[in-house]
Amino acid sequence: MFGIADYGAFVAAIVLFLLIPGPGNLALITSTSKGGIRGGLAATLGVIIGDQFLMWAAVAGVAAVLTGYPAAFKAVQWLGAAYLAWLGAKMLLAKPGAAPILNIRPSHFLRQALAITLLNPKAIVFYMAFFPLFVDPARHQGMATFGAMAVTIAVLTFLYGLTSTLLTHFLAERIRANPRISGALEKLAGVFLIAFGVKLAISR
Repeated sequence: MFGIADYGAFVAAIVLFLLIPGPGNLALITSTSKGGIRGGLAATLGVIIGDQFLMWAAVAGVAAVLTGYPAAFKAVQWLGAAYLAWLGAKMLLAKPGAAPILNIRPSHFLRQALAITLLNPKAIVFYMAFFPLFVDPARHQGMATFGAMAVTIAVLTFLYGLTSTLLTHFLAERIRANPRISGALEKLAGVFLIAFGVKLAISR
């Protein structure tokens, strides 16, 4: 299909990638718990836009530039780590009753999820290494093949984000009435964000 070798395996690999816990998943969950379904869907859109940018950047060869110049790669890597750690620290230090770290405005959720996605430079390297595995050299159709891959990833990400948003919203409605539980979850989210930032900073 469109020069993609084993389209079923390609879809399965993307679904598995989406299920792996990471900053993007946390952004979806946090946005939904703070902004409801609109917040979760806005964050999903932010993740999709960020992924599309990184995908086409990888296709254009940005990954080769980053891996060819370790200093540039490290600079972007540290920027992403610092952003995640800063966001996590704000969650940990937030006082009860204070304004939420994630404002309940869909546009804000979109920008935050977009920033978290874009500040993960390893995603570019991932796409650069991932795409060739599913490109059929004999039936490759150039940009049409990569376009089909990009559309597939966007659709799967939307479906995953929608499912995650609805499940999170369903659970959030039952715990939102308890400030102690919601506060503890926000602190836990902060810890995870800091952990993601540290992992990104020290990984090679």
